[in-house]
Amino acid sequence: MRSHDHPEKRHMGRPDEHHAAGGDEMKTNPASSHQHSRTNGDDDHSRGHDHGQMVAEFRRRFWVSLVLSIPVLVLAPMLQRLAGLEESLSFPGDGYLQALIATVVFFYGGWPFLRGFWGEAAQRKPGMMTLIAMAISVAWAYSTAVALGLEGQVFYWELVTLIDIMLLGHWIEMRSVMGASRALEALVQLMPSTAHLVQQDGSTREVEVTSLTSGQRVLVKPGEKIPTDGVVVEGRSAVDQSMLTGESRLIERGEGDEVIGGSVNGESAFTFEVAKTGEETYLSQVVRMVREAQESRSRTQDLANRAASWLTYTALGVGLLTLVAWLLAGKGFDFALERMVTVMVIACPHALGLAVPLVVAVSTAISASNGLLIRDRSAFERARELQAVIFDKTGTLTEGRFGVTDVISLAEVPENDVLRLTAGLESQSEHPIAAGIVRAAQERGLDHAAPKRFAAIPGKGAEALIEGRNLKVVSPGYLREQGLEVDDATVRRVAEQGKTVVYVLEDERPIGALALADVIREESREALTRLESMGIRSMMLTGDAEAVARWVSEELGLDGYFAEVLPHEKAEKVREVQKRGLTVAMTGDGVNDAPALVAADVGIAIGAGTDVAIESADIVLVRSDPRDVASIVALAGSTYRKMVQNLWWATGYNVVAIPLAAGVLHPWGIVLSPAFGAVLMSVSTVIVAINARLLKA
Repeated sequence: MRSHDHPEKRHMGRPDEHHAAGGDEMKTNPASSHQHSRTNGDDDHSRGHDHGQMVAEFRRRFWVSLVLSIPVLVLAPMLQRLAGLEESLSFPGDGYLQALIATVVFFYGGWPFLRGFWGEAAQRKPGMMTLIAMAISVAWAYSTAVALGLEGQVFYWELVTLIDIMLLGHWIEMRSVMGASRALEALVQLMPSTAHLVQQDGSTREVEVTSLTSGQRVLVKPGEKIPTDGVVVEGRSAVDQSMLTGESRLIERGEGDEVIGGSVNGESAFTFEVAKTGEETYLSQVVRMVREAQESRSRTQDLANRAASWLTYTALGVGLLTLVAWLLAGKGFDFALERMVTVMVIACPHALGLAVPLVVAVSTAISASNGLLIRDRSAFERARELQAVIFDKTGTLTEGRFGVTDVISLAEVPENDVLRLTAGLESQSEHPIAAGIVRAAQERGLDHAAPKRFAAIPGKGAEALIEGRNLKVVSPGYLREQGLEVDDATVRRVAEQGKTVVYVLEDERPIGALALADVIREESREALTRLESMGIRSMMLTGDAEAVARWVSEELGLDGYFAEVLPHEKAEKVREVQKRGLTVAMTGDGVNDAPALVAADVGIAIGAGTDVAIESADIVLVRSDPRDVASIVALAGSTYRKMVQNLWWATGYNVVAIPLAAGVLHPWGIVLSPAFGAVLMSVSTVIVAINARLLKA
C-alpha cells in the first residue's frame, strides 16, 4: 500500500499524451467477454429464478393464509368473549368449521416451516424453523384433539396468526437478499451483440460478436462499444474505459495498442485485430471474479436464529419437564398436557419472528428516504463494525470529469485571458477536456468569442482564429515535436502532481498553460472528517498514476492509498487490508470495482455508477454522495441496538412467563392459563413492533 506519508514508486510507462487528455498506459492482461457471460448466464439466471420463486411462494402463502385467518379469528371463543359478541357470532358446528379452516392454514401456510424443520433436523442445527414448526405443530395437534373431545382450550387463532406473521417476516427477509445474480446479467449488457467485420476487399459486414475469432479485423465507429479485446491495426482514437477500468482519463489508442471489449470509442473510427474471445477476455475475468466472490462470501449468523435455537431447546426441555413433573405429581394427563402446551404457546416466536424483520423494514424505509438502499441485511449489520473504508477514486471521491485546477500565464497574459481564449477555441469541441475548459470559463463568468477556421490537430490538439489571434491548444507532445520548451516552476509542479497540462500557443509561441484533473467532490472532505470522528480509517484505491493518487490523497488527508492498481488487483487490495485484522468497506461505481465490492465486508456502490457495481454491492448510495457512507455506519449502529432491544423483549419475557406457564406458582393458587399465555405473548409482539417504529435515522 502507498500511504501519503510513505509513498512507494512503481516503475510504469509514461502516460500517453494527446489532445487535452494524457491517459495512463494500461499494461493489463485483458480478459472478459460477452460470450462467456452468455455461456454462464443460464446458470446465474436459474439461480436468481429459483430465489425469485421462493420469494413469490412466501408472498402467495402469506396472502392466502391471511385471508383464511379472518374467519378463524372471528370464530375464536376467547376473542368473541373479549369483544362481547359470543352469542351473536357462535352457531352450531362453528368449532368444527374453525378447526377445518385452521387445518388448511396449518398445512398450506405452515408447510415452508415444516419443510425447514426437517432440513434443520437433518443438519442437527435447530433454529427458527424448528421453533416455528414445533410451536404450530403442538398448537394444531392439541387444538384438534380438544376440538374432537379432549378437555382443554383450542389455540387455533394463535396458530394462524403465528403462521401469518412468520410468512410475512420471511417474505420481508428474503426480498432483502434478492439481486445477486442480476450483477452478472448486467455485465452482459455492456457488450454489443454485433460487430463490423472487415472483409478481404476492405468492405465490412455486420456479424454476431459470438462468431468472432482471433486474428479477424473489426471496424469500430465513433461512439460505438468495442465488441471484444484486441490490438489496434489502423487509425487512432480516444477510448473511454472508465466503466470497465475506473481510469478517469480518455485513453489514446493507436496502432499496436490494446483495446478492451466493452469500452466506448471516442471521436474517430479505427480498426483492430481480435486478440482474445470468450473466457480469455477481460470482462469474462470480471464475471468470474464476481461469481467466485459472491459464492465465497461468508455471512454472519442471524441474531434471531441464535435466539430461536436457544429458545427451542428451552421450550422443548421445559415443556417435557412440565408434562413429566405434573404427571409424577399425580395430576391428570389433561392438566399436565395443558401446562405443557401453555409453555409451548408462551415460547411461540411471534415477537421473535418480527424482532429483526420489523427493525430491518423500518431502517430500510429510513435509509431509502435518505438515499441509502440496503440490499444485504447481514452486510448492513456489519457496517457498524467498520474499521476502514476504501474509496475508489474516479466517480466516488472525484466527479469523474475533468476540471481546470490551475491557469498559468507564460507571457504576461492575464490568467483570465488565457482561460477565456482557450475556452473560445474549445467551445466547438465535444472532447471531455474541452468541455472542462469551457465549464471553467463559465464558472468564472468569462465570455468568449466563437472560433473561426477551427481545425483539429490529430492526436495533438486543435487550432482556430480567436478574436483575430491565431491560437492553438496542444499537448506536451506537440511542443516536443516542434522543438518548443517551457521552463516554468508552476508547470513543473502541476505536472508532478499528475495533472493533465495543455498549452496555449499564439503564432507558435506559448502564452499560457492549463492544468486539468479529475474534480474532487466537495462532499468528500466532509465525508472523511465524519468517518475520522468515528475512528474509521479512509483509504483510496485507483488505477491512476502514483502522482495523481498522491495529489488527491494530500488534498483530502487520506490515511493511505493504493495507486496504479490494475482492475483485476482491486479485490486483492481489499483482502490485503482485511488481513491486517480490519473490517473493511469498499465504495466504488465501475465494473472494475465489482469484484472488490463483493470481496469487502461491506460493498457500497455509488448509485450513478454502472448496474454491475450496484448489483454487486450490499448498499447503494442513490445520491452519489460519499457523506452517505458515514450515514450508513451511524444507521447500522442504531439498527443493531434496536435489534438487540427487540430480541430481549421477544425472548426476555420468557424468563418469567415460561416458569409461570409451567405452573411453578400453582401451590399458591396462581396458574397461567393458555389463553392468558397467548395474550402475554401477543403483548410482547406489540412491544417489539412499537420499539421498532421508534428507530431514528
